[in-house]
Amino acid sequence: MVTVVLWASAFVGIRAAAPYFSPGSLALGRLLAGSAALLIFLAISRQGLPPRPAWPGIIISGVIWFGLYMVALNWGEELVDAGTAAMLVNVGPAVMALLAGWLLHEGFPPRLLAGIAVSFVGTVVVGFSMSGGGRTSILGVVLCLLAAVTYAGGVVAQKPALKHATALQATTFGCVIGAIACLPFAGQLVSDVAGAPWRITLSVVYLGVFPTAIAFTTWAYALARTTAGKMGSTTYAVPAVVVVMSWLVLGEVPGWLTLLGGALCLAGVAVSRSRPQTVSAPDPAAAR
Repeated sequence: MVTVVLWASAFVGIRAAAPYFSPGSLALGRLLAGSAALLIFLAISRQGLPPRPAWPGIIISGVIWFGLYMVALNWGEELVDAGTAAMLVNVGPAVMALLAGWLLHEGFPPRLLAGIAVSFVGTVVVGFSMSGGGRTSILGVVLCLLAAVTYAGGVVAQKPALKHATALQATTFGCVIGAIACLPFAGQLVSDVAGAPWRITLSVVYLGVFPTAIAFTTWAYALARTTAGKMGSTTYAVPAVVVVMSWLVLGEVPGWLTLLGGALCLAGVAVSRSRPQTVSAPDPAAAR
């Protein structure tokens, strides 16, 4: 729940920073702030470096999820309207469930697949209600799909690493590796910070500390205790939370179509997280 709420709040911070920061510099600024906070947490907890078997998954997730995903998402959302971006990026949990079923041998539980289908329909409804009818860029569509695939791949890569490393270790070094991958945008970041109002720069710091450092750690903690497919389906609650937060914080009153889509997203999460009822065998003694 912490992850879902904080990831939903990230949309407000990204929207505030986008006019002043390029996609790459925004990703780097967010990752640097997140890395600084995580390294402080790691030093206080004295957890140290992850074991060697955890590093392949941490490196892969750091490069493609913390790094490439954030750049592709920031860039893609500049080229397509918010509704289209929401629909395309939310292909990610479905891809995640398929990859986890194949690579992590989690299987394909019918309730999980049904819940993902219901939630995705809800995302489409929310996205349709948010679409402004603007021109859709082919590059923007490709970037949003790339964000979805790298998000799914990053989570599937992180899951095995959590067998050896703690959630804080996996998140800290994944974030640091993502920041290193984004260092080519350092010059642009310096320029953007110099030209942005201080409150906008603070929003980038917020993105690094809360939706990145804290939310990615609570995500990893939960991921270590369930399947990647179920965790992916849980993120379908994000669009519903975004609708509520936009209503309360930004004063954007949602229409009935948006509310219906949000309800479908939550219903799909409930279905995917539910467990089939087990029918107990009759007690012979009671029968007698």
